[in-house]
Amino acid sequence: MLKRLSYWLLTKLGWTIHVDSPEIDKFVAIAAPHTSNWDFPLGILGAKAIGVKIHWMGKHSMFRWPYGWFFRMIGGTSIRRNGGQNYMQQMTDLFNNSERLVLALAPEGTRSKTDHWKTGFHSIARAANVPILMAYLDYGKKQVGMGGMFYPSEDIEADFNLIREYYKDRRGKNPENESLIQVRKK
Repeated sequence: MLKRLSYWLLTKLGWTIHVDSPEIDKFVAIAAPHTSNWDFPLGILGAKAIGVKIHWMGKHSMFRWPYGWFFRMIGGTSIRRNGGQNYMQQMTDLFNNSERLVLALAPEGTRSKTDHWKTGFHSIARAANVPILMAYLDYGKKQVGMGGMFYPSEDIEADFNLIREYYKDRRGKNPENESLIQVRKK
């Protein structure tokens, strides 16, 4: 019911859906470009319309009363980033202890333009031995989609070349805020 309602709502808003993904139980989904506050609700709606139950990470403080139940209901996973807590290990453990898990992350880490993407998604996928699937909200074409699944390699630069190629024609709501798809320069 929720899948049909979400699909109907997206199409009424003028969006189309394109899905190219093999049937697989566990993967990390990266969502880009991330340039607007609208990305989150549209992304959740798109995942529901596609029929993918996603999980996403949020600071543990988001999950307190009175909104915590809502964030958990829509797939939020509480992460502690203080006191020596290792969120990468927390996510790897979550994958290892789950039969089915789709972890959705926005590697830009912000809606503002940056000169690099965060690489935690790559590290989590490698540590959990799961593939990466690329998801998008293309505001230029009004298309929600996902595809381009690959297993991350030890060569992160080569993997980022694949990612850059996949996203090269995808536009965010605010294209001027699209971040460069590259590893942070050292």
